[in-house]
Amino acid sequence: PEKTAKRRAKHLNIHEAGRSDCGVKSNIKSIPGVMTIRGCAYAGSKGVVWGPIKDMVHISHGPVGCGQYSWGSRRNYYVGTTGIDSFVTLQFTSDFQEKDIVFGGDKKLVKVMDEIQELFPLNNGITVQSECPIGLIGDDIEAVSRAKSKEFGGKTIVPVRCEGFRGVSQSLGHHIANDAVRDWIFDKGGPQGKPRFEPSPYDVAIIGDYNIGGDAWSSRILLEEIGLRVIAQWSGDGSLAELEATPKAKLNILHCYRSMNYISRHMEEKFGIP
Repeated sequence: PEKTAKRRAKHLNIHEAGRSDCGVKSNIKSIPGVMTIRGCAYAGSKGVVWGPIKDMVHISHGPVGCGQYSWGSRRNYYVGTTGIDSFVTLQFTSDFQEKDIVFGGDKKLVKVMDEIQELFPLNNGITVQSECPIGLIGDDIEAVSRAKSKEFGGKTIVPVRCEGFRGVSQSLGHHIANDAVRDWIFDKGGPQGKPRFEPSPYDVAIIGDYNIGGDAWSSRILLEEIGLRVIAQWSGDGSLAELEATPKAKLNILHCYRSMNYISRHMEEKFGIP
């Protein structure tokens, strides 16, 4: 279209011999609501941090498109049986329609959670990854999460306010997701602080490795061969129990600083983990 062609004219150019560059304009902010190769806050939370946690079901709460875009696009390898105890490559969405924008999506979110409990009873928890319309209409995903958690016998249900418009890069989504772990996993009391293992002096956590193509497995093998014990992977091939156990680690080994420095700093300040 003419309007788009005009806007993108500076993004393409021909390199001429003798010139230092071809004058292409790049590294400009994405426009919220326009699908680009660069992710939004939702992409940073759902697609990077929370999505690879394998034994939790991650609901893309909003229209179907965002969830479909984030589904299966990254090779976050995991060990488990898909649909039984692992759900990384499945797409769960509340499939918002226009009437939900008008009347609110709380009832739909409740219905989705009930269906998840019925169809996938071995899930160990649920996250609600909110898309743009959720923040715009003010859906109370926190209230729904608390109520359903109580109804399901204390199941971990984490509402994540990662609406895409909050930030036009993935980075803010990483931060929001890190804060959700802090507030809804670490600070909720629950099993955290009572790890399901006997701590040792050699316990470490791999933080910020998403097991793209299995790379976290390689790191884990090397660390364990030198005598360390990896008690958690964040978040490739990771589990809810590993998130809960991490505050007992003796050292956090940070791979992707950009996405996980927030929670690592928090654990250093609160739990004394270097």
